Amino acid sequence: MAGPDLEPKPFRWEDGERVIRFGRGALAHVAEEVGVGYVLLTTPRGRERAPALVERAATVHDVPPGRVDEIAAGLRGPVAGDTLLALGGGRVIDVAKALAAADPPRRVAAAPTTLSAAEMTRGHRHAVGVDPATPRVRPHVVVNDPGLSASQPEPGLAASALNALAHAIEAALTVRTNPAATLVAHGAIGQLSAGFGGPGPDRDRLALGALLSGWASDVAGYGLHHVMSQTLVRLTPIDHGPANAVMLPHTTEALRGRFPEGLAAMAQAVGEDPREVVERIGQRAGPRRLRDWDVEPEHLEACAEAAARRPDLELTPPRPDRAELLALYQAAW
Repeated sequence: MAGPDLEPKPFRWEDGERVIRFGRGALAHVAEEVGVGYVLLTTPRGRERAPALVERAATVHDVPPGRVDEIAAGLRGPVAGDTLLALGGGRVIDVAKALAAADPPRRVAAAPTTLSAAEMTRGHRHAVGVDPATPRVRPHVVVNDPGLSASQPEPGLAASALNALAHAIEAALTVRTNPAATLVAHGAIGQLSAGFGGPGPDRDRLALGALLSGWASDVAGYGLHHVMSQTLVRLTPIDHGPANAVMLPHTTEALRGRFPEGLAAMAQAVGEDPREVVERIGQRAGPRRLRDWDVEPEHLEACAEAAARRPDLELTPPRPDRAELLALYQAAW
């Protein structure tokens, strides 16, 4: 069980052009890694959890709820500065990446407050009006303090962990994977499984598992599961964490049908079938049906139609058609 055996000890890692700092107390090193006078993008929860980062900022902008592409477009004018520090979950971090891509040169640093792993990847939507061919941005500094990144209350924490778990599962299966991404993904699954292996969450293991899942996803990409979950978030009232939590039991089996050997290798590496991990964490993630999150039956057709057009589906072949996507949505409803 290579994943659970890896202790989540603090480390500093120079990974090419970026620096990754992990561990309890890592937030104390933000000034060392990023400097002061940065532009802070955050939320009220981020302000409350890390007031020292607010104090060192030149300006602070709260990122509102909504779609990343629309939020980023609205903030292009007000946000000025060369270094953006994103203190928040996936939405906040993706907005910072979109702003840096839209108006280079800018550097992005990230201090995550969830397990989304957005801080580890160059995946994000562009701001409305930006050429789709514009290069995407990956944070140059990541400061992952488990006291912050795994600080959500347990239902939200479990849902966020399932998002990270989905990153790891898909990263080991896509047509872009390689031995490094696969091994890191297996380690991430092990950490996330162990993170919910007892009566209370092991937040340090969950934080490390999410970080590893993001590294693997940045290398190998994602396919069926994340396309379906992201489409739900874009077209219905459900949020990212619950969308991943509700869909993953169904998409895991769809992926098993495509990659039986890949799922078997995960089970061997972790010592537990991935579906069992999904179910165990899912029991702690809140309601388990799309209908419980205000998704209406008429939403499903629109989601299947939109998801079927996403090119990322090519990464987990065979590419599902609209009928298969709709069946999976209906099974989750």
